[in-house]
Amino acid sequence: MSEAQANRKAATRREFLGQTAAVAAGAMAVSVLPGRVFGANDRLGVGFIGAGGRQQAHLGSVAYLRDQQKAAVDIVAVCDAYRPRAQKAADRFKAKVFTDHRELLKDPNVDVVAIATPDHHHACQALDAIKAGKDVYCEKPVTHWRQFELIKRLAEEVRKSGRVFQLGSQGMSDSAWHQARKLIQDGLIGPPLHAECGYFRVGDWGERGMPVDDPNAKPGADLNWEAFLGDSPKRDFDVSRYFRWRMYEDYAGGPVTDLFPHSLTPVVSMLGVTFPSMVVATGGIFRYPEREVPDTFNMLIDYPQKITVAVLGTQGNNFSGTGDRGAGGRSPIVRGWEGTLTFTGKEIVFTPAEGSKKQPQRFPIERGESLVDHWKNLLECCKAHEQKTWSPADLAYQVQTALIMGFLALRQGKVAKFDAGKQQIVL
Repeated sequence: MSEAQANRKAATRREFLGQTAAVAAGAMAVSVLPGRVFGANDRLGVGFIGAGGRQQAHLGSVAYLRDQQKAAVDIVAVCDAYRPRAQKAADRFKAKVFTDHRELLKDPNVDVVAIATPDHHHACQALDAIKAGKDVYCEKPVTHWRQFELIKRLAEEVRKSGRVFQLGSQGMSDSAWHQARKLIQDGLIGPPLHAECGYFRVGDWGERGMPVDDPNAKPGADLNWEAFLGDSPKRDFDVSRYFRWRMYEDYAGGPVTDLFPHSLTPVVSMLGVTFPSMVVATGGIFRYPEREVPDTFNMLIDYPQKITVAVLGTQGNNFSGTGDRGAGGRSPIVRGWEGTLTFTGKEIVFTPAEGSKKQPQRFPIERGESLVDHWKNLLECCKAHEQKTWSPADLAYQVQTALIMGFLALRQGKVAKFDAGKQQIVL
């Protein structure tokens, strides 16, 4: 290596470490929140907005924390625009039942809300909850692909209000990603330049797995079709759209918004990047013609720090081909000038790059992924009035921006760019 090359490498590494240190400082800053102050024995009341399949996992996790770990938490209320679902969950957990989330938010016994509704409702309901003084667990994706302005607004409102927010990218409960972030910040791999992640499985929970509770269901007192539509295009009632909404572009986006939040969130966190400079995408409906959204999606994301992230995936085949850790069976790979991090079993593996003087290393992973732990992290932050969850609103904003850019790039056949100064997507 020439002296000029060595100087450039050192300068680039200093620049990168300075950038990531600044990002890390911002991410780890502790905000003391206004509002109710909890004592050691005070109980947190949780209200659940949405009572479908995913919410059952959250209800079960909170019940486990309450019953098995003796956490000071209660299941207070359940809400769903389809009354039979809400009633069934409310009866099971002895909770109040609502069909309008705004009424649930008025309940003073609800301190935290869990949002697990169709994608296009997430941000609107989270904003309503924040304004009502509630802390929030919000399922991914944080917004629908057409709601970029809403995610900007939500991130701003969370910052201003000081409320606690946790995105449902529960993979962030895995300590591997937090440990790897520290290794990268410490310079183990040198300046990062490339990463891979993705999600592979057979089938979608749209056409195959989302149950049609009642094929003869009609709008009325027990089914609020207008509430379901929200800000999506107005359409006549359709039982498939109501119960199998993941198939339709009005309410979902396919792998890029449904699955890639699980894959990209840890990578963005590890790298310490924020908003992309450019995104391109390929894919389409390759296997399931009955759906409107892609079943196969691939995207390349360039970041201003001269880092490219490749996110690959299909719902037509479940073979990931890389490791055994991470969303959809595909473990991330993070490459830097001086080496690569991979994740295998219970270890983080460092492999030196060609020409590097560093030695191979292995680091034991302290803790695996757990939805219960993800909830526990949120509840601890709520109790402490500290805004430092594992998957906070600003990280959700950064990840969702890249994913929306990818969806729009494919949909419009264009390169998506990001104007950092104006915080705008440009096509």
